[in-house]
Amino acid sequence: MQLIPEDTATLAGLREPVPGTRAERMMLRAIRLAEKGRGRTSPNPMVGAVIVRGDEVIGEGYHDHAGGPHAEVVALGQAGDRAAGAVMYVTLEPCSHHGRTPPCVDSLIEVGVAEVVMALRDPNPLVDGRGVGLLEEHMVKATPGPYGEIAARQNECYLKWIVTGLPFVTLKMALSIDGKVATRTGESKWISSEASRSDVQRMRAASDAVMVGIGTVVKDNPRLTLRDVEGTRTPLRVIVDSLARTPVESNVARTDEAPTMVAAAAAAPEDSVRALERRGVEVVRLDKRGKVDLFALLALLGERGVTALQVEGGPELTRGLWEEGLVDKLVFYFAPKVIAGCEAPGPVGGAGVACVEESSALSIAAVQVVGPDIKVTAYPERR
Repeated sequence: MQLIPEDTATLAGLREPVPGTRAERMMLRAIRLAEKGRGRTSPNPMVGAVIVRGDEVIGEGYHDHAGGPHAEVVALGQAGDRAAGAVMYVTLEPCSHHGRTPPCVDSLIEVGVAEVVMALRDPNPLVDGRGVGLLEEHMVKATPGPYGEIAARQNECYLKWIVTGLPFVTLKMALSIDGKVATRTGESKWISSEASRSDVQRMRAASDAVMVGIGTVVKDNPRLTLRDVEGTRTPLRVIVDSLARTPVESNVARTDEAPTMVAAAAAAPEDSVRALERRGVEVVRLDKRGKVDLFALLALLGERGVTALQVEGGPELTRGLWEEGLVDKLVFYFAPKVIAGCEAPGPVGGAGVACVEESSALSIAAVQVVGPDIKVTAYPERR
């Protein structure tokens, strides 16, 4: 676990390390470059590359957006003829297949790079060691590099999606210090600080989709769009709404601002579904015993290239995702407030476990100061 004071430099939610060796300095530089593509590369990974001759950086680049040139190609373009015999530090194994762009491995071999140092292997079945194998076949040294943990955290959404086909699910919630997400009357604006809400906007901007339940739509009428975050696409809004009760006059039904998908069950009235569809809302029926099949919903989103899903719903949606083991990461913002009361809800609804031994274990990755609040990032150990 990392304790991160406010204003401490971070990378992918981890404290930025202090490099000691040249390999660490160059890989850290490549990871910083990769971070510049956050929120724009999906469903591709974020990748950064640095080409070095001796102690001199002769070329560098990052994957800026899906469909754009890969980091390795950008760096090679900067280095030109000087890349022959040089060393490339790259955050992910170079691709060896034709996608929207040609294989990066071919370019590295053609130019005559002497060595490629990689922070992380790519589990994509089209790559997964093939890039390393092709480099070595053509006498290019392929070396494991430092900071694999940071590179893996940086691309945690891509890594899950490429292996399972499902999006990486981040559960975000704001809580009082005594663990309440609202008062007994349901009021929740605003538990967390402006600094925390700005941090959530940055997280949302890096996501492909944001999900809430119908309870949140009815109670708060959120827009679920981006505020004060420039240069990023607006994520898909996903509403879990078994009976298609999403009001046609609600903010999420304004599809001129952002696309919206309503996930409904079989019993959703046809009139309600058609009214939403006339507003441009996509309605999908994914039924499981009268409720929305959450696993099927994630699978559908994964098929559409959603790698990063941020859940901002209330206790009932959280309960459904949690009980089915679909949450990959928790980000809780604890505000220095006490709401109190037996009727004030906590973050996860339902009956809960009967004894402490049945509780779900978490691995706390980081505790960070955000304005007056404490941000806790944790991962379920059951993953």
